Amino acid sequence: MLPLRTILHPTDFSERARYAFRLACGLARDYGARLIVLHVVEPPPVVYGEVVLVPEPEDLRASERQQLHRLPVPPELARVERRLEEGSAVTEILRVAQEVRADLIVLGTHGRTGLGRLLMGSTAEQVMRCAPCPVLTVKTPFPETVPAETTRAEPAKALPVRGTAPA
Repeated sequence: MLPLRTILHPTDFSERARYAFRLACGLARDYGARLIVLHVVEPPPVVYGEVVLVPEPEDLRASERQQLHRLPVPPELARVERRLEEGSAVTEILRVAQEVRADLIVLGTHGRTGLGRLLMGSTAEQVMRCAPCPVLTVKTPFPETVPAETTRAEPAKALPVRGTAPA
């Protein structure tokens, strides 16, 4: 079994990332691993005529930092770090994974295929190709589990097959 000491969860705060975050939290809890939640700010250049202006990094980082710190971390996770980096998402995810010696990267994916993936690119795919450790991508939500008290106390009875008499 793969020893998990450090789990890296890159997030873009999307719905898919929230599913991946839940899984990353569960794995960190089960393995007693450190969880590093990473958000990468990609500063958009502002074009004004022929001049390209880049907004102040702190202006860009303020709202993302707030969002990062609002992520609800389960109380049983004692070792959680939140990191905000600036640059290319793929480059920063790979750099941080190497720096913290991540044993696993858990990230959400939009699951684009065909032309959408060709035009938009796939951060998850590029991370999977170049990561220094295994990468777990999460595309769909997890099915909700049925609480124990609502499960049936008696076993389900088999239904008769058509054309046969019940035994």
